[in-house]
Amino acid sequence: MSSCLAVDIGGTKIAAAVVESGKVLRRHQISTPSSTNPKEMDNALKQLLTPFLNEVSTVAVASTGIINDGILTALNPRNLGGLNNYPLRSVIEAISKKPTTVINDAQAAAWAEYQTLELNRVNMAFITVSTGVGAGVVINNDLLIGANGIAGHAGHTLADPNGPICGCGRRGCVESIASGTAIGQAGKTFFGDDCTGEIVFKYFSQNDPNAIDIVNRSARAIAHLIADLKMVLDIELVTLGGSVGLAPHYLDRVQHYLAQQPLPYQTKVQLALCGADAGLIGVADWASNTR
Repeated sequence: MSSCLAVDIGGTKIAAAVVESGKVLRRHQISTPSSTNPKEMDNALKQLLTPFLNEVSTVAVASTGIINDGILTALNPRNLGGLNNYPLRSVIEAISKKPTTVINDAQAAAWAEYQTLELNRVNMAFITVSTGVGAGVVINNDLLIGANGIAGHAGHTLADPNGPICGCGRRGCVESIASGTAIGQAGKTFFGDDCTGEIVFKYFSQNDPNAIDIVNRSARAIAHLIADLKMVLDIELVTLGGSVGLAPHYLDRVQHYLAQQPLPYQTKVQLALCGADAGLIGVADWASNTR
């Protein structure tokens, strides 16, 4: 069985791992460069990947952003420090000299979660609530990628037409209200200018009413997003991941608001099972099945 070098590029970290038969054998990660200079990303990827290359035959990459023909376009450039229109696949192929597959990280994680289901063949969505809000969708046993790599970017559907401007430029996206970044921003009014999503959740765990309101607003937006996905795609199952999505009691709040929707809008929601390695595992498996 040949091994794959799986790479997961996110807004805060880049992870690389040797993956074989769905198992992560060796893993290392670094911080995502915050520079808009693409050379910084080039150097970071070379530093991270080179020690693994003698152990693998292929490379598979899951990255935040829109991946269209191997080029990374950041729908919300803030999530990649302003990096945009980056030739991700060609850069990694130049470093590795190996066949390289690249898809969106939430799409990859959705595929990993789909593989854990006892009964595949259900229409499912994976939603990650973290630095941003991403999603991946599997319909009729097929991971939706889209002609331009955009399929699954549900975090950039509308949550509040009067809401804040999202980093993508649109007003009131789900991401601008529900993400960890948005939660931290909302908390600055109550908890200081250095507030982060993690700090808000600390106060949430202490039953602070302001923190409860902020987390509830996030969970309500995700519940409405799930209801929308149910109506558009007849989703039978949603798995919820990411640092916010997996935070204690967050799923309970999402389920609470989803239960207030009319019955046809409701669907089963559960915690994602693959954790931090979902993108790595998913992209390695998906690449092996599409080559």
